Amino acid sequence: MNLYGKDWSRRELEAQLGCLEQVGGLRRMQSTEGRESGVEQIQVRTGSGLAYSIIPSRGLDIGLTEFGGVPLSWLSPNGEVHPAYFDDRGLGWLRTAAGGLLMTCGLAQAGSPGEDGGEHLGLHGRAHHTPARQVCAEGQWEADEYLMTVRGQVDETRMFGPYLRLQRTITSRLGQNVIWIHDRVENPGFEPAPHMLLYHFNFGFPLLGEDTRITFPSRKVVPRESDLSVQGVEDWQPPQPAFRERVYYHEKLKMDSDGQTEVRIHNPHFPLLGEQAGRSVTVRLAWEVQNLPELVQWQMPAEGMHVLGIEPANCRVGGRAAERVRGTLVTLAPGQSVEYRLQFSVSEDIL
Repeated sequence: MNLYGKDWSRRELEAQLGCLEQVGGLRRMQSTEGRESGVEQIQVRTGSGLAYSIIPSRGLDIGLTEFGGVPLSWLSPNGEVHPAYFDDRGLGWLRTAAGGLLMTCGLAQAGSPGEDGGEHLGLHGRAHHTPARQVCAEGQWEADEYLMTVRGQVDETRMFGPYLRLQRTITSRLGQNVIWIHDRVENPGFEPAPHMLLYHFNFGFPLLGEDTRITFPSRKVVPRESDLSVQGVEDWQPPQPAFRERVYYHEKLKMDSDGQTEVRIHNPHFPLLGEQAGRSVTVRLAWEVQNLPELVQWQMPAEGMHVLGIEPANCRVGGRAAERVRGTLVTLAPGQSVEYRLQFSVSEDIL
């Protein structure tokens, strides 16, 4: 592995340490006060600058994420509140959404609240507020590479209704500033189940600044509200008073030979090491398009809500009834499963 600018074998590195966690690894923690009391976290440190927290209490979503001790992600004003406070009616999701690097929206509903088939559906579904079970966090050597893996299972069930199961695996390697996410959603039930899934990645200050540029893979951009312009979707701006959220759909995504696409966020003056001039840093989010064909952009540079959402999805954000009308609602047959693979990375640019 490469660590601190040098290649190491396992034994060479172990000779320098009393405990591997001196340079990186996994650590379980739990909050003890306020509305966050009881929330579990698994901290992952790669030893090369990237550190993030996985939250079993919230379906193994990813919370605060930092590079060199400087935040990349955005946190909501709610904090990482315990999901016991979740209200699934209407817009109640907004009262307990934590932010962080990743909020999973789904599994059976994502987007606007509404009614479908006689069922009242709240904003963005239940996944972000459902604790995971069978959670395993382990670090292990594979030859001279040290892997850190967290895996678990999230069930969305209802008596006399659909049954969906998410099996999530999140992996990083010591010395690499990369997060690999592998999700498998299956229908273990005995009737067809509607399945909507949106990966709500959230980025904030100081990654986002007036010099930040966002590169999208789309050949066409369509605003959700017809009165909005698409001008400036790749730029960022300082906090604006009374800003109204903007949502854009990115269409006709460019892919590489492996069927992957990506969004890049570049900040030429990211404040690493307290340097006034900063460092040139790029964040990259890549995913397989086959099962996540939609890309939603949530633009929210408001005062107190200074956040950019990049959202690969298998649906848009009009809600389940709207997806059904469009003829694009994904339905899993009994026993059927679908897999999703995403990769998040951050790097200093060589100038």
